[in-house]
Amino acid sequence: MDIIIYDETKHFKEEETGWMIDLLQVAKEKLNLEDTIEVSVTFVDNDKIREINREYRDKDAVTDVISFAVEDDEDDVFTLLELEGEEITRDLGDLFISYDKAVEQAEEYGHSLKREIGFLLVHGFLHLNGYDHMSLSEEKIMFALQEEILDEYGLKR
Repeated sequence: MDIIIYDETKHFKEEETGWMIDLLQVAKEKLNLEDTIEVSVTFVDNDKIREINREYRDKDAVTDVISFAVEDDEDDVFTLLELEGEEITRDLGDLFISYDKAVEQAEEYGHSLKREIGFLLVHGFLHLNGYDHMSLSEEKIMFALQEEILDEYGLKR
């Protein structure tokens, strides 16, 4: 899996993002996804995520994570193409995480910033893969899977 991490906030050195890649790999394995997928993660500040939320979701508010799935329509079907024996990478989509909001929530929930960022990464990744929490039954499934992935990686509450 190709994972591209952009840090517009300048809070992470490149070597500090390796664990994020490892966590998303655990999530990929848990979901039994193929290796030929890619996802991008961009860390932004509260102003930027509010702007994104307003522009794309018509919500003028700061949020913690926004996911833009490439295949977000139930009618979208991705067919893995082969070109001379090589598989083409499937783009799952993009995640935007507010670093500022992650700091606020880590403090509010009384756990580490790493745990909060891990939670937001997995939460957004699950959204990219069709999971949602619009109903109570969907929420139970998605949140249980989130906790399984975080626990398996070692980011327990």
